[in-house]
Amino acid sequence: MQYLLALDQGTTSSRTLLFDLEGNVIAQAQQEFQQHYPQSGWVEHDAEEIWQSQLATLQQVRAAHADKLPSIAAIGITNQRETTVLWHRETGAPVHPAIVWQDRRSEEICAALRAAGLEEPIRDKTGLRLDPYFSATKLQWIFQQNPDLLRQARAGKLAFGTVDSWLIWRLTHGQVHATDTTNASRTLLFNVHTGQWDDELLAIFNIPHEILPTVKPSVAHFGDAAVQGFPRSLPITGVAGDQQSALFGQACFKPGMAKNTYGTGCFMLMHTGTTLQPSHNGLLSTCAARLSDHRQYALEGSVFVAGAVVQWLRDGLGIIRDSSEIEALALQVPDTGGVVVVPSFTGLGAPYWKADARGTITGLSRGTTAAHIARAALESIAYQSTAVLQAMSRDATRNAGQPLQELRVDGGASANDLLMQFQADLLGIPVIRPKLIETTALGAAYLAGLGGGLYKSTDELSDLWQVGQRFEPQMPRDEARAHMQRWERAVRQTTTP
Repeated sequence: MQYLLALDQGTTSSRTLLFDLEGNVIAQAQQEFQQHYPQSGWVEHDAEEIWQSQLATLQQVRAAHADKLPSIAAIGITNQRETTVLWHRETGAPVHPAIVWQDRRSEEICAALRAAGLEEPIRDKTGLRLDPYFSATKLQWIFQQNPDLLRQARAGKLAFGTVDSWLIWRLTHGQVHATDTTNASRTLLFNVHTGQWDDELLAIFNIPHEILPTVKPSVAHFGDAAVQGFPRSLPITGVAGDQQSALFGQACFKPGMAKNTYGTGCFMLMHTGTTLQPSHNGLLSTCAARLSDHRQYALEGSVFVAGAVVQWLRDGLGIIRDSSEIEALALQVPDTGGVVVVPSFTGLGAPYWKADARGTITGLSRGTTAAHIARAALESIAYQSTAVLQAMSRDATRNAGQPLQELRVDGGASANDLLMQFQADLLGIPVIRPKLIETTALGAAYLAGLGGGLYKSTDELSDLWQVGQRFEPQMPRDEARAHMQRWERAVRQTTTP
């Protein structure tokens, strides 16, 4: 029996999972870490704390399953994307707090670049919008605020990376500075047509080439992890950003197949094969996991606040004590009573792209209860996802493809049956939850298994994917359309003076 380790470094916690080759979870450990909010719209992490939390979970799995250590074949890494880490090459110490993907502080930089007419040239090369979401403007902001760091960067003393690069650096004790195609494609510095860092983009953002990691396919030998307590170094043979990893773990290997991950945010990807399809409906064109010399692409739409709205009900409003309580509370009422929650705490992502949007609750009455607000908050996740997926279907149809036929779902909130049924009702297509919803980590394990030669092809992985529960639409289409019209009215109010 052989095993695969998956390091799943997320926005609020780090996890390590041990899988067997059939995709079963043998062991897992998780550790949350602190979120920092220095100002409104700013979100930071301590990169050292990220590493220590990831290492702690790795050691917990090691200690609990010492007998399996000799049979672990490889490590796969998946990570929160776009989050920007900058560290010193000699000391390995971070030189600035990690700026998280949710952070909006670089909006002024984006606005200036838009005013200079650079949005279209940037989109043509990267497939991305000019938005604070991505890494380049975060990095540019750091250098504008700290000119000495820019001087050190030009002198080759600093290293930049998304979280995957940071973990690889620490696991290999500073021997490897690398990333994969999927993570590189989320920086605004990577040309998705050539598969290379782009000199013109680097010049636009004033980013020195010296700080960039080497880009490899998602299936490759990234280096060897030397971790205390393990009997030998373990090859790192699979790396992908969390959403592309989830697409892979859901066995969405063919054009037209799509998944939605319900995590802190919601992230929908539709595989488009070897063709980069431009979006005409506010979506992103991005790289899917790359297995060889042939690049793979996907359409993507991101909802910035999904599961985070449940955390807000818990921590901000205090109407639930634990996130798991929301479904029971929401089921105390048959509907929202007209209440609509738009949780645009950090602006709205696809397909709206309203950086100045702020959260709203509309439709309140004297009869509104905590249960109505909880149900409306839960439904907001499905509303936002539906808006993205409808845009995705329009893009697919425009590009001579097929509208979305089914949606594969994963992530923590996909365990909520009320939410999944409402999602199927709004979309009018089946929503399919696999037996294993840990598909982000599973994707990393599968990539590592391919890189280590333990699987022969993606066909073998497709055979391992199993349906857990299927949610068929039950709501009349007229009613579903009325729900979406109510949602769109509420969205307009988030930015109306």
